Formats: sequence, structure tokens, C-alpha cells
Amino acid sequence: MHSVTTVGVGRRGAWGLGALTVMAVALAAATVLLDVRAAGVDVPEGAELEPGWTAALSGLAQLLPGVLLLRRLPRHPIAWVLTVSGLVWLLDGFASSWAIYAVYVEPGTAGAAAAYWFYARFGATLLLGLPLLILLFPDGRLPVARFWRWLSIASLALTALLPALVLVVPMTAMERYHGAALPPEIGGLALDPISIGLSYDVWRPLLQVAYAGIVALLVPFAVTVHRYRSADPERRAQIRWLMWAALVDVFVFVLPLDLPPTVRSLLFAAAIALTSAAIVVAITKHRLYDIDRLLPATFLYGVLALLVVVVDLVVFTLAGSLLGERDSALAAIAVVAILYAPLRTWLWRAARRLVRGSREDPYATVATLAERLELTSDPDDQLVAVARTVAEAFRLPYVRVEIERPAGERAVVEYGDPSGELVSLPVAYRGEPVGRLVLSAADHPHLSDADQRLLGDLVRQAAAAARASELSATLQRIRAELVVAREDERRRLRRDLHDGLGPSLGAVALRIETARNLARTSPDEADRVLERSAAEVAGIVADVRRLVHDLRPPALDEVGLLRAVEQQAERLSSGGLEVVVTGQGTLDGLPAAAEVAAYRIVSEALVNVVRHANARRCSVTVCADGEVLEVRVRDDGAGIGADVAAGVGMLSLRERAAELGGTCTVTCPPSGGTLVQARLPLQEVTVHA
Repeated sequence: MHSVTTVGVGRRGAWGLGALTVMAVALAAATVLLDVRAAGVDVPEGAELEPGWTAALSGLAQLLPGVLLLRRLPRHPIAWVLTVSGLVWLLDGFASSWAIYAVYVEPGTAGAAAAYWFYARFGATLLLGLPLLILLFPDGRLPVARFWRWLSIASLALTALLPALVLVVPMTAMERYHGAALPPEIGGLALDPISIGLSYDVWRPLLQVAYAGIVALLVPFAVTVHRYRSADPERRAQIRWLMWAALVDVFVFVLPLDLPPTVRSLLFAAAIALTSAAIVVAITKHRLYDIDRLLPATFLYGVLALLVVVVDLVVFTLAGSLLGERDSALAAIAVVAILYAPLRTWLWRAARRLVRGSREDPYATVATLAERLELTSDPDDQLVAVARTVAEAFRLPYVRVEIERPAGERAVVEYGDPSGELVSLPVAYRGEPVGRLVLSAADHPHLSDADQRLLGDLVRQAAAAARASELSATLQRIRAELVVAREDERRRLRRDLHDGLGPSLGAVALRIETARNLARTSPDEADRVLERSAAEVAGIVADVRRLVHDLRPPALDEVGLLRAVEQQAERLSSGGLEVVVTGQGTLDGLPAAAEVAAYRIVSEALVNVVRHANARRCSVTVCADGEVLEVRVRDDGAGIGADVAAGVGMLSLRERAAELGGTCTVTCPPSGGTLVQARLPLQEVTVHA
């Protein structure tokens, strides 16, 4: 963003600006005095002369803010445009008043021709002030983009064409072009000091092009829209001050439909003063962001005033033809009173929504988000709905939502294009951080307390929806994995039974039958066959025990969880490793799934201690408090290096806990060794057919 260095004027410059201000005020006062002297004088309509005090006030309304701006930013082009434009308006008003005085109040007074020439010819340059201000606002430069820069230059050239031609067109050609002759007292003045003597056939097409070129005045407004769309947050706030001034000007020019000319002139000067003041405020960035409150309020009361006037005119027109003047007035008052309150509320909400987004109606915003979340089940689409709702509610150009998924992945969705400084807000679910919300707070860098509360509500709802969708997807995946695991387990059991136990039992049956046949003729041979059959049966029994143990360790049903863990610890203990098992809480009647998971986790952890820890002592604690079954395996061994990747054993521990909705962590305490800690929820899972 371009910036203008704030360097105040020196002492000599301050004296010069002070002298200019005094001269401007004196010139305005002289204009008012001339108008007072000319009060009541009949000025022909063809002279096109008006009292100059209106132009003088409009000139002061520009010059004084321009001087103030020059004192602070003496090199800023906007300050010079305001000052010069105000001075031209002052001179134009004084010239008009002097021409009236010199021609109609005191005929023959010196300077009549020069005053009328300046008013009628040079006064056309007043057209240049407004488009030049708009094109240079707010940094004093034309647009950077090549297309818009050349379009701005072309519009200024077309706008300046008419003032340039008016300076040199002979007065007779102007009279002929407009089809109106000047009054004799004006026509007799020397009004062509620098005219160019070309024929009317030459001047006519040139004037037509010049007057048609006035449509170029629309270009600055298009340039402003382009600037706003491509601006950063601060620049947009500056441009909104200009928008506010334009809104005020529209209401000032539209509302006084039936007011006296004097009142309309005063309102016109006030509008110019407000516009100039708004430009100064925007450029100096004084309380820049208050415009977000000023714009909707101006829109609201301007529209209300306009509607009151319209209702007044309509009611008086319709009721006046049927009722008397008094009854018409009462009817107008009644209609306005009935419509005012609800209309004011509706317009206020509409104006605030236009400027600040839908956050002015928090319920509607939350309802919109809820509706969008209901229409989609995909987690990523839901995050897009969240980003879109937040962007629309707060009028933000860019929103990014980042959510940590249960599997450890990060889901990221974006809405809009980033611009300006980014603000990061945490997203929490049940007190735990699950991601963050990144905003480009373009036009609203400071969120109010109400805004923050609404944003918090949206974020909480978004976090809950995103996490619910993720958990739903995870649940569906786990269901599929369970089905696959069940079928794999059935396939393994079928294979073991069919390929292992089946043939073995068949062979034993054949051997027994053979032994029966040999029993009478060869008892010794029959005894040897039975002996081999007994050995094979012993092997089959071992296979059955292995299968049963794989399904569920028998010790859990025979001696309970704590004693089964103690037996496993005794089997895995070696000469140099002492394993101590401790039980806490009620360990009877635990859910079968929790018992198996705890037993497997302890077994795997003890195997890791024996193989890798080089520990001398290991403690195993099994604790149940009615809601959670916790197991801890702590050793005093070498621990796990920071560069060691998680192996199959560690992953198995975590997966066994996660299957039940629990957690399992493997850490290395500062005191040394390794700590395996698992927490398993003690909740029976009911499966409905």
C-alpha cells in the first residue's frame, strides 16, 4: 500500500496558508455584501446570473479543509485540488455577484465585462474539481493498473474539453448553439478577449463532442469501485468515507424537492462541506473505522426522511382531493406514525447487514450455518459451509478452517482470497483444541464483544459438526474393519480346523481302527499304534488350547484378570528381572473386551521389557474405578530413544486401546525407564440385531 509521509509546512508556509485563509474569508464576505446590495434587483433570466454567496460558501467549504490538509500534508495532491477548487469557486461566486452589481445595481462600474467573462467562461472549470478528487482519492495517485490509469486520463481529457472550448468560443457562437440571446446590457460587454474566430460550422461539432464528453464524469465512480475491490482493509475504510459523503450528497439533492431556493443552496453548500470534511478525515485516517457505524446510520435516516417526504406528498395529493387541508395533514401524520417504527427497524437492520454482514442477526447466522451443515454429510463440505458462513456473516474476504482429524490428519478448507493481515483463532471441542480458524479481517480488524461471542458460537457449532462427521466416518470405517476382521478370523479358524485338526483327527480315527484290527493277531503292534495315536491326540489338544488362547486367554476365566497378569509376569520374568504386579479397585466382573485388551497390552509391554529394556525391575499396576480400567507398566530400563520409530508392538498397544475408545501412551519419564499407560472405558457395548 502506498503511503504519504506526514511532513508539516514550515513557518513561511503556515503564514502563507493563513494569509490565503484570511483572503478567502474576506472574498466570501465581499460576495455576501454585494449580494445584499443587489437584493431586490431584477436580473433577467437570460443573463444566467445568480447571487454568488452560494458559490462562495461552497468555495470556503472546500478551501478551508484543503488548507487544513496542506498544513499537515503539504505535498498531498488532494490537498492542493481541494484548495485550488475552493479558490475557483470563491472567485466564481465573487465574479457573479460583481457582475450583477456592476451591470444592474451600479451600471458602468469597472470590471463588469471581466467579472461576467470569468463567471460565464472560466467558471466552467468547476466541472474538473469533483472527478479529479475522485480519481486521485485517497493517495493522490491515479490507478496503478494500466487500463484504469489510461481510462482515468481519457475521462479527465473529455471532461476538460468543454471548459477549454468555452474559454475560446465566440459569444455569438455560444448564443447560436444554445438558441438564446444575452440581454442587451450583457451582450454589449466585451466578452471575447481570447476568442478564436472560426465559423459556427466548425464550433458546432466541437461543442457537441464537448457536451457529450460530460458522460466521462461516470468514469471516476467506476474507478472508485475498482479501487475498492482491489484495496486493502485500510484503503477500503478510506473509500467508505467517500461513499458516505456521496450518500449524503444524494439525499441532500433528492430530499429538498419543495424547499425554497435559499434553503436548497444552503444544503448544497453543507453537502460540499461534508464531502470535503470526509475526504480530510479519510486521508488523515482520524478515527477511520467509525465509518462502519456512520454509513448505515446515514443510509437509515436518509431513506426514512425520503420516505416521509414521499408519504407526505402522496397522502396530501390523494387525500387533498377528497378531504380538507386539515384532514389531509392528520392523515399524513397517521400514516407516517404507523409506518415509521417498523420501517425504521427494518431499514436499520438492512443497512447494518449491508455494511457489516449478517452478524447483525446472530440467530439467522447460526440458523444458516445449521441448515448448511444439515444439507451435507461430507466433513470437508461441512468445513466449506463453516468458512462460507463466517465470511458472509462478517463480510470477510478470506476464511480458512483447519481441523485435526481423529486419525491425526489435518483437514484444511479455504473460502475467498487472503488480503491484509491474517488473524488466527483456536477451535476447541469439549475443551480440547481441534484446529484453528484463520481470518483476513479486511474491513473489520477490531471485532466487538458481540462479534466475538457470535464467532465463538459459530466456531463451537462448526467444531462439533466437524468432529461428529469425523467420528461418524471413523465409526463407519471401524465397522467395516470389524466385519473384515471377523471374516478373517473365521477364515483362519476354518483353515486351522479344516487343514489341521480335521486331518489329525481323521488320522487318529484310522489308527484306532487299525489298532482294533491288530489287537487279536498282533497285540504289540496294536499297542504301538495306540501309543502314536495318543501322542497325536496330545498334539491336537495343544492345538485346541492354542486356538482357544488366541480367542481368549483361558486364565481370564479361570483365575481372573489380576491373577492372569501375575501368571504372565511369572512366565516372562528372567533371572535379572523382577516383576511386581499390583491391583487396585474392583477387578471382578469387568467387561470381557476390556479384560482381553488389558491382558494383551500388559503381555506386549512385558515382552518389550524383556527384549529391549535391559531393566532390573518392572512394576505392573491394574486399577479399575468403575468407569475406567487403567493399566501401567513401568520399568527402570534404558528407555526409548528420541530417534526410534514406533514399531509394530507400540502400534499394537495403541490400536488395542483405540478399539475400545480408550488411549494408550508410551513415554519415557525424566527419572528414566519406560512407562506404558493405557486407559480403557468400562462400558458394555450392546449390539442390536
